[in-house]
Amino acid sequence: MVFIENQDTFSLIKTYPDIACEKLLFLRNLIIETALDIENESIVHETLKWGEPSYTSKNGSTIRIDWKEEYPDQYMMYFHCKTKLIDTFKEIYSDTFIYDGNRAIIFNIAADIPTEELKHCIQLSLTYHSIKHLPLLGV
Repeated sequence: MVFIENQDTFSLIKTYPDIACEKLLFLRNLIIETALDIENESIVHETLKWGEPSYTSKNGSTIRIDWKEEYPDQYMMYFHCKTKLIDTFKEIYSDTFIYDGNRAIIFNIAADIPTEELKHCIQLSLTYHSIKHLPLLGV
């Protein structure tokens, strides 16, 4: 995959408090790293959707990341709620992540992230349209 950056997205993340900025930049870098590891000819675009850093590809489902002032001790990675992504994540990573219904993984700002598991979730999202017909998305 090819990754196309967006300076507005990076600038928005830099406006958050230091710890939230650090955590969101980590998620951003993890998305970029995962996208570049996927072997297909798709392009991942970084953009702002609903005022949140978002990552889209033609073959995948949008991923958004954000921190909200009203929940200062957490930050989130959002997935399209009409997909099977979160249900699949819950099936294979039920004890690994905290979920917000069928739309997000919630991270505690003070906790470490299980990186390999999250990269797998990101990969499934960025390739969703080519795997959505498979049981458990081909896992």
